[in-house]
Amino acid sequence: MGKFLSEDDTPRRGWHTAALVASGVLAVAVIAALIVSMVTATRQRDAALGWQQHSYEVMILARELDATMAKSEATLGRFVISSNKDVGRVYFDAWRRAGTLLDKLQSETSDRPDQAAMIAALRDAYNVRGAELSDVALRTNYGQNDQALSTYYAVGKAPSLARLDRLLTRIIANERAILATRTQTAEDTVQLSNTIATILSIFGLVLLTAGAWLGRSAWAAWRDRQVEEQRNSELEYAVAQRTGELSDANERLIDEMATREMAEERLRQAQKMEAIGQLTGGIAHDFNNMLGVVIGGIELARRRIEEPAPEVERHLDNALEGASRAAALTKRLLSFARAEPLLPVGLDPDTLIGGMAEMLDRTLGDAIKVIFIEGADWPIFIDAHQMENALLNLAVNARDAMEGGGTLTISTADVNLVDGEIAGTVAGDYVRIAVTDTGTGMTAQTLERIFDPFFTTKVVGKGTGLGLSQIFGFVSQSGGGIAATSTPGQGSTVSMYLPRHLGNVTSIAESDAQSDTRSSHAGTVTLVIEDDPRVLNATVEALRELGHEPLPCASANDVSALLRERRDIGMIVSDVLMPGVTGPELVAAIHTLHPELPVLFVTGFAGDIEDPEAFGGHEVLRKPFTIRSLGDAVDRVLDRANEARPKAA
Repeated sequence: MGKFLSEDDTPRRGWHTAALVASGVLAVAVIAALIVSMVTATRQRDAALGWQQHSYEVMILARELDATMAKSEATLGRFVISSNKDVGRVYFDAWRRAGTLLDKLQSETSDRPDQAAMIAALRDAYNVRGAELSDVALRTNYGQNDQALSTYYAVGKAPSLARLDRLLTRIIANERAILATRTQTAEDTVQLSNTIATILSIFGLVLLTAGAWLGRSAWAAWRDRQVEEQRNSELEYAVAQRTGELSDANERLIDEMATREMAEERLRQAQKMEAIGQLTGGIAHDFNNMLGVVIGGIELARRRIEEPAPEVERHLDNALEGASRAAALTKRLLSFARAEPLLPVGLDPDTLIGGMAEMLDRTLGDAIKVIFIEGADWPIFIDAHQMENALLNLAVNARDAMEGGGTLTISTADVNLVDGEIAGTVAGDYVRIAVTDTGTGMTAQTLERIFDPFFTTKVVGKGTGLGLSQIFGFVSQSGGGIAATSTPGQGSTVSMYLPRHLGNVTSIAESDAQSDTRSSHAGTVTLVIEDDPRVLNATVEALRELGHEPLPCASANDVSALLRERRDIGMIVSDVLMPGVTGPELVAAIHTLHPELPVLFVTGFAGDIEDPEAFGGHEVLRKPFTIRSLGDAVDRVLDRANEARPKAA
C-alpha cells in the first residue's frame, strides 16, 4: 500500500509542487505588487505631505511680508511725527527686510506659473509703494515736516496700498486653495497606504513570513504617519500662532493710524493757531506804539489847554477813553498770542475778585445772577491781569452753559493739600478759587478732556477750545493746580488752587495809584532810546512834562557816543525790541562800563525775549502808558537806585 501511495502521489506531489511553486510565484508576485503599491503610495503620501508643508510655509511667508510692510509704514509715521533719525533707520531696515521676504516668496513659488505671475505683480506694487514711502522719508530727513505729513497722509490713501493688500490676499487665497488640494491628496494617499497595509496583514495569515514583513512595513508606515500628523499639528499650531500675531499687529497698526491721524489734525490746528498768534502779536506791537503816541498826545494837549471849553474837554475825555479801551484790547491780544510774560505780585484774592463785579455783571447780562462768597485770608502771588482773564473766561463758559439764565457763584477758601490730592500740586497751603454754575453740566467723558487744547463742546465757530487750556497753563505756570467736577443737568465747578504767598501784598489801589504831575526826581538827565520817532517824541515830551531832562536817541549805535559826551546822564529809558539789537542786550553792554546807571524798559511786545531773566531785574513798563504811569515807573527805578547806593560816611 505504501508503494501504491508513493507511486500515485508522485504526480500529485508534482501537481502540489507545481501548485506550491505557482502559489509561491503568485504569492511573491502579489507580495511584490503589494510592496510596489505600498512603496508608491508611501512616496506619493510623503510628496503630498511635503507639498502641504510647502503651502503652509508660503502662506506664513506671505503673512510675514504683509506684517513687515505694515510695521515699516507705521514706523515711518512715527519718524514723520518725531523726526528721530533712529526711527527713520528702523523704517528703512523694515522695508529692506520686506524686500528680502518678497525675494524668498518668489523663490518658493517659482514652480507655479499662476503664483509667479502674481508675485511679479506684487513686486511691481512693492516698488511703487517703496518709491512713495521713500519720498515721505526723504522730506522728513531734510526737515520738511509739513510736506512730509501731508505726503504721508496722501500716501496712506494711495492705490498702491490697496493693490498690495489685494495681491497678498489673492496669493494667500490661491495658496490656501492649493493647500486644500494637497491636503486631500495627502489624505487619499494615506488612505491608500492604510488599505494596502490591511491587505498585507490579511495576506500575512496565509504567508506568515510575508505577513510579518508586511506587518512590520505597515507598522513603520503607521509610525511615519503619526510623525507626519504630529508635524502637521505643529505646523497648524505655528500657523494659528502666527495668524494671532499678525492679527495683533494689525490691531496695533490700526491704533497707530488713528493716533497718527489725531496727531496730524492737532498739528494742523496748532500750526494755524501759532500763525494767528504770531500775526496777533506783531499787530499788537505796532498798535501799542501808535496808542502810546495817541495817549501821550491827548494828555499833553489836556495839560497845555488852560480852562478848555466843556465840549473840548468832553472830546478829549472820549478820545482818551477810546485809546484806553484799545490798549486793554491790545493787552488781551498779547495774552492770546502768549507774547506777554507773567508779572506776578502779592495780592488779596477777595479784593481782586470784588473789583471785577461791575465787569462781570456787564459781561454776563441780567439773566445771570452773580454771587461772591469771600473765605480766603491768605494772599496769592499771581499776575493780576491774567487772573482777571481766567475768571472772566470761566464766567463766560458758565454763561454759555446756562442758556436760559442761572446763578454763577465765585467762592474763595484757604485749604491745605496733601501730595497728589490735586494733579500738579505738592503738599502745602493753597487758596481755592471756585467758579460754580447751575448749567447743563458735563458727562464724565467730556470732563476728562476739558483742559485738552482745541477740545470744545461748542458748535463750530463758537469756540476754539483754547480757553480752558490757557487757564490750565496760567495756573500751572503760577505753581498751582486746577480741577473740575460736574453732574449732567446740575451744573459744573472749576476750582483753581494757587499757592499761599508769604511775602508782601500789593493793594490794587496802590498798584493803580497815580503820582503827582511833577516827579520827585525832577531834573534827572534821562537817555531815551527808541527807534520809532513818533514814540520817541511822545516819551521825550512826557518826561519833560514830568520835570526831567530827556536826551533822545533814535538808534542804538549812537548810545556810546552820547554816554561819552554827557557824563551827567542819570537814567536810561530803553525800548525792548529794536533793529539789530534788543534793549536788554544793549543795556548789558552799557553796564559793563556804567554799572551804576538805573534802567527802565518800555515795551509793547515782550514775546521775542524768551528768557524773562534777560531783563536783569530792571523795571518793565508796558506800552501804551500814561504820563503819570511813566512818572511812577521812573520814580520807582530812581528810588531803588538811591537805596542801593552806599551811604556817605
